[in-house]
Amino acid sequence: MSATTLLFSPPLFTLKLLSFTATATKPFSAPPLKFTSISLPSFKPRKPSFIVRSDDGDGDGGPDDYDMDEDEMEELDNKKDYDVEYDPLVAGGDDDITMVDSKSFVYTQGWDSETVVDYRIDEDEFHKISLMECDFFIRKAPDPDNDVYDFREMYVTPPDTDIYAIPKVLAPMPQKYIRCAVSDYGCYNVTEPPIDAPRDPMYKSEREIHKVFLVKHYRNRRLGDPEFVLDFEEIYVIDSKTKSITRAKVLVTLPRNRDRKSDLLIVRDNGNSFKIIHASQKEDATTVIEKEEWVKTRADMERHLRKLRDFNVSNWF
Repeated sequence: MSATTLLFSPPLFTLKLLSFTATATKPFSAPPLKFTSISLPSFKPRKPSFIVRSDDGDGDGGPDDYDMDEDEMEELDNKKDYDVEYDPLVAGGDDDITMVDSKSFVYTQGWDSETVVDYRIDEDEFHKISLMECDFFIRKAPDPDNDVYDFREMYVTPPDTDIYAIPKVLAPMPQKYIRCAVSDYGCYNVTEPPIDAPRDPMYKSEREIHKVFLVKHYRNRRLGDPEFVLDFEEIYVIDSKTKSITRAKVLVTLPRNRDRKSDLLIVRDNGNSFKIIHASQKEDATTVIEKEEWVKTRADMERHLRKLRDFNVSNWF
C-alpha cells in the first residue's frame, strides 16, 4: 500500500518590527553641528534606520574638521558590517534575492558526481540535512531567517563524516538564492526484543528519513509576511539512497491565476508522485486507505482468477 502525505501551507504569522531613529540636534549657542556619536541598543534590529538632521552650516566643514574617537570608529565599523551582511537580502522582498559574495564559495555545478574533493568545508556556512544514509550540505546565505539556499554549491558525505563529495544532480538547479521550507519523508523502524532474551530492552522505534523536500516560498516571501504561502509547483527532492537531488515533477490540476493559499499537495508512491488539488477536495485518511486497499485487492483477485478462465479481464459489477 502506498503512503500518502498531505501538505498545507503553514499558518500565517504577523511580525511587528521596531524601528529606531537616531536624531542629532544642535544647541542654540553652539557652533554649527558636526556628526556626533550615537549610543545604540545592544541588540540589532532587522532594518536599522539612521537619520541625521542638520542645517546648511554642516555642509561647510570638511572631513578634517572632525576627529572620531575609538568608540565612534568601532561603532562605524559595526554598522558597515551589519549593512553588508543583511541589507541585500532584506531588500529582496517579493522578487529575486540579491547575491552576496563569499570568499569560501566554490561553484560545484557541472562537476562529475561522486567526485571527492580535496578540501574541507566550514559546515557552519551550509545547511546540513541529515538523512538515513548520508548528510547533504547546501550553502546558505547570511539571513536572519536562516532559510535561504544557494544550490550552486552542494556536497554529500556519509553520516557524520568529513569526506565531502559532489552529489548527483538530476535536474537543473537554481542559479539564484531562494527561500525554502524543509519537510522530510520517512518511516518509523520498530525493533522487537529477541524471544530468547526476555531481559533485553522493549520495543524501540527509530525515525528513518529517506527523502527531504525543499519547498520554495512563493515569490521568496519571508515566513512572517502576511501574504506568505508555499509554492508547491517548485519542490526539490533529496534522496538518501541515491545521494542525489532533483526537481519534482508536480501535476497541477488548478488554473495558474488561483489563490495559492487554498492549494493542497498530495505526495504518493513513496515520495515520487506529486499532485496539487484544491483544499476542498481533501479526503480523510479512512477513504484514502479504502481506495488503496480496493485497488490492491482487485489486482490480487485478477491474478488468481486468471488461472481459472480463458479470458483476460473479469466483468466487475
